[in-house]
Amino acid sequence: MPFTRTAVAAALAALPLAAHAADPTLDEVVVTAPQMRAPLVIDTDPKAPQQPVPASDGASFLKNIPGFGVIRKGGTDGDPVLRGLAGSRLNVLLDGAEFHGGCGMRMDPPTAYVFPETFDRVRVIKGPQTVLYGNGNLAGVVLFERDTPRFGKPGVRANGSLMAGSWGRLDGVADATVGTPAGFLRATATHSESDDYRDGDGRTIHSFFERRSLGLQGGWTPDDGTRVELSAIHSEAQAAYADRMMDGSVFDRDGVGLKLQKKRVSPLFRKLEAQVNWNYIDHVMDNYTLRTKPPTAAYSWNNPDRETVGLRAIAELAVTDASVLTLGVDQQDNTHTVRSYSGPAPVSVDSRPRNKDFESTTTGAFGEVAWTLSQADRLVAGLRIDRYSADRFNPASGAAMGGADATLSSGFVRYEHDLAGRPATAYVGIGRGERPMDHWEATTYNGLTAARSLDPERNTQLDAGLVWTERNLTGSLSAFYSRVDDYVLTYVNPAAMGSCGSNPAKCTTFNVDATRLGFEADLAWRIAGPWTLRGSYAHVRADNDTMGVPLAQTPPDELKLGLSYETGAWTFGGLARLVRRQDRVQVNYGSIVGQDIGPSAGFATLALNASYRIGKRALLSAGIDNVFDRTYAEHISRAAAAVAGYDAPTTRVNEPGRFVWAKLSMSFD
Repeated sequence: MPFTRTAVAAALAALPLAAHAADPTLDEVVVTAPQMRAPLVIDTDPKAPQQPVPASDGASFLKNIPGFGVIRKGGTDGDPVLRGLAGSRLNVLLDGAEFHGGCGMRMDPPTAYVFPETFDRVRVIKGPQTVLYGNGNLAGVVLFERDTPRFGKPGVRANGSLMAGSWGRLDGVADATVGTPAGFLRATATHSESDDYRDGDGRTIHSFFERRSLGLQGGWTPDDGTRVELSAIHSEAQAAYADRMMDGSVFDRDGVGLKLQKKRVSPLFRKLEAQVNWNYIDHVMDNYTLRTKPPTAAYSWNNPDRETVGLRAIAELAVTDASVLTLGVDQQDNTHTVRSYSGPAPVSVDSRPRNKDFESTTTGAFGEVAWTLSQADRLVAGLRIDRYSADRFNPASGAAMGGADATLSSGFVRYEHDLAGRPATAYVGIGRGERPMDHWEATTYNGLTAARSLDPERNTQLDAGLVWTERNLTGSLSAFYSRVDDYVLTYVNPAAMGSCGSNPAKCTTFNVDATRLGFEADLAWRIAGPWTLRGSYAHVRADNDTMGVPLAQTPPDELKLGLSYETGAWTFGGLARLVRRQDRVQVNYGSIVGQDIGPSAGFATLALNASYRIGKRALLSAGIDNVFDRTYAEHISRAAAAVAGYDAPTTRVNEPGRFVWAKLSMSFD
């Protein structure tokens, strides 16, 4: 049958990857395992209650998604890991802006500055299967997105929540928008805090934190197709860390963004969009502010900062009746500086001068096409070229130490087919992503005197799977095979004194070749009336081919099984999590995020939840995590450190014991 631009636009508008819209019939009230409803794409609602405990930051929110894990460091600010890959292999964008933390030891990954409930949607795209969102997405892309619909008439929209839990956990979120057809003003405010938690054996873990943010977003919307948005955010935090001898006493972020969007410009131009973003991260870590006892040696602090400026422009073109082409350019400039102190008494951070230790520029051009071949067949493909340049400087003197330049290419092609007579889509795709060494690999892990650079890392990956969506049964299976050339591997010498930044003999980073494969599966099945069975399974196997050993930082197999019961306004649910033992390790090897500590034991936990819908505007939910108060730690975790005034350290940073929480969510419009 013939295709029209209108029909194609409607089919492709829901997702940039031409995926089908999700069927909402099996959505959860308390989210325990978000599902893949389109090829390699998972959308989930950050405002819905989550179990385990509702997230305080971006990483803990992502942990519920099959294939994700979080590297535990304390009560917050963990590093997200997707299929065993973390750091700059996983792009994280907030409202279209990509930025990075400041800490040389990864105290503050980008997700540390995410307050999940202030966003309207979180989208995960697994694998190198898009080129639209910056360089380096070897593992995938995470998009925290806001969507403020145009007002049809003057009015107010608002939502908020209050959550309380064990160990003094208290979260509050307020999100309100006032507007008219001509424009809107949206304000968000958040606060999250917790005392130290205890593990299943009753050990107190140095893990308390406090986080808060204020955000403003104003928009001019003179018609349905025109939008001009100006946004600003300020956030602050401090957090205790159980995996090191310093805590994060300052996590400040300031950001400003401007976005211009014009839809339906002409029959050819579906959308034009441009945005510019500025983000500044100011971070202080020290060994005394958040500790009850003074340091046994010197008072020490480090104060890195990072300024990121990003530009992006895209055009969506309906080039034929059956295809939509997205063309764009983007650029990201990063400047990183640092200052530090160690002495017999604390001094102000402003008393020491800053020195630049790293700066980089990445400029990219990209194109991605979604082509409808027939009613049942689609082809999606993309190509991206980036020009990367970076310069290193001695953080003590500011002297130049050499640099690196590279031209990087990425691309993918994916075929999707709707099965005849079945509510299912099968797909197969191959993608290639290429990324340069990042700030952490270039500075902290190459020593102060080394001027060398690492070869760019290249991941060539085959993805295939099936997505099934019908009224009483939804599920997916996604499998991947990955060949990573020049994988950036880090070795940390436990016998060397000091830190990676202060002692070049402490850490060595080099390139190896690696092979990775695995799969994820998820299922939601309404088995009988009010009963729904849910489950997910994730498996990864990875090998360091160059050294003939397992690739470090590979997660163990994980199975989740959940059962829920709905009756009227009430919903009751339970979630069992079973994690297998992992003994495929390479001790002291890993990445800038962490290294293998040793084999880990398997474990199982149980969580229970209940919710009550109060009319159309309110939801009261509650839960118990780790019902049986199990003592356990994730395989990919940081090693616990000896913190004065606390129990002797365990091998890894243990997870929380039994946690009880309750949350009230409300919305008005």
